[in-house]
Amino acid sequence: MMNTHKTLLAASTLACIALAGGEAHAQEAAGQAGGAVGVSATAQPAAQPAAQPAAQPVAQPAQPAPAAATPAPAPEQEPWIRQYRPQRNQIELGIYGGIFIPSKEHELYDPSTVHQPYGTVTPDLGLRVGWYPMRFLGLELEGGVMPTRTEDGNSAFLYTFRPVALAQLPLRLAPFARVGFGLLGTSGASLGSDIDPSLNIGGGLKFYVNHWLALRLDIVDNIATRRGVGNDRSNNVEVLLGLSFVLNRKKDPKPQLIDSDSDGLYDPGQPGVLDQDADQCPYEPGPRENRGCPWIDSDGDTLFDPGQNGLPENVIDRCPNEPGPVENIGCPLRDTDGDTLYDPGQPAVRGEDTDMCPDQPGPRENRGCPWKDSDGDGIIDIKDKCPNEAENKNGYQDEDGCPEEIPKPLKKFSGVIKGIYFDVDKDTIKNRSIPVLQRAVKVLKDFPEIKVEISGHTDSDGSREHNLDLSKRRAESVKSYLVGKGIDENRLVTKGYGPDQPIDTNKTRKGKAKNRRIEFRLVQ
Repeated sequence: MMNTHKTLLAASTLACIALAGGEAHAQEAAGQAGGAVGVSATAQPAAQPAAQPAAQPVAQPAQPAPAAATPAPAPEQEPWIRQYRPQRNQIELGIYGGIFIPSKEHELYDPSTVHQPYGTVTPDLGLRVGWYPMRFLGLELEGGVMPTRTEDGNSAFLYTFRPVALAQLPLRLAPFARVGFGLLGTSGASLGSDIDPSLNIGGGLKFYVNHWLALRLDIVDNIATRRGVGNDRSNNVEVLLGLSFVLNRKKDPKPQLIDSDSDGLYDPGQPGVLDQDADQCPYEPGPRENRGCPWIDSDGDTLFDPGQNGLPENVIDRCPNEPGPVENIGCPLRDTDGDTLYDPGQPAVRGEDTDMCPDQPGPRENRGCPWKDSDGDGIIDIKDKCPNEAENKNGYQDEDGCPEEIPKPLKKFSGVIKGIYFDVDKDTIKNRSIPVLQRAVKVLKDFPEIKVEISGHTDSDGSREHNLDLSKRRAESVKSYLVGKGIDENRLVTKGYGPDQPIDTNKTRKGKAKNRRIEFRLVQ
């Protein structure tokens, strides 16, 4: 008997799937047909707007009238599968009918009577109410009756009462699964009265016909106690067709007219749009006076080119191809010397923006006039401590504008520094160099404002690349020594010139020795 029930349950499930496929195919075909009709009924484009009025009394060509825009497509219809789909807090009241296949091994009888099976297939009628707090999840309460006969021919009356939890796809064609606990009872002459608890599990398919009606197919297995001793269960299968009335559904909002550019005029080609409300430039916002097309501002100065519909006189640009301030009617202010201050005598030029030297560029701080440099040393008079004496640029206090002689102690440590020796072909400083380096430390501490370039030089023996690297390393060694004695490293820069700057011939041993040297040079 259990095998027979399972076969029936599988067959019913296949029937449910076939029904869903057929419904979807039919609706898809209908949707395609409807789409074809919709295409043939496309609205015609809006009429060409009226001709532009005559241009403003300015020597500018009149702008052409805006061209008629391509009609906006009709609002896309919601896909068929999403129409009438479930909503939150929806209520469904339903009736159902079908068949009930009781198990031959049921335990629905009074133990004081003799067990016998019910009819193989019995009619099944019932009512249900459901509340769906979410589109995909609901709670239902069902009650049904199944009039039947027992094997001896006497009438019997089966009934069920069950709460159900139901999970569904939130679509118009909505497969679902259901589960619940309830009661399965009987009353009759032969088997008496009895009520057993049952677990009902199953699934099915809903089809929402419109906003208010839905068709439904359920396949349910009521699992109850099996007669006899033990924990075996009996399977009691139902196949139900139902009709549900949908309540508490929110009304679909009315379709709104499309205004793609949000300028208060509607895209042409839509039903109900008057000609004066049709936007001739539906994808560019513009004023109603210009039929929804934007006024043209060629130079981007917020004033508009002359000759366009509806332009107020105070926003017409007298220089439409050159940006200028509104106060100057859109024409640019003159700045003859290009110093960002404007030539005097023009409208809209504030006092602080007026150039007192319009033919000579100068800073704003000096009202557009160039700073004076009386001695021509590159240091302007207001920063020159000696405005009538030119700075001599010798690396010592060159920024004050006054000519100075390098102090003797400092001058002694400028140029070639004799007495600094290194190991052969190495950057290791020999001990006999320490007295010279110590004197250099003292001078640098006595004149803390100066900066020095330390440069290393070699003779021409060996490759140039090797000598450049060696001379750089030797200069770095001298710097490291000075820094180690407390001189700020930011005051010292190093260079390695290798054999590129000889001061004597490299053909003699004496000349080569002179070329191997360290030099100090004052820098700014």
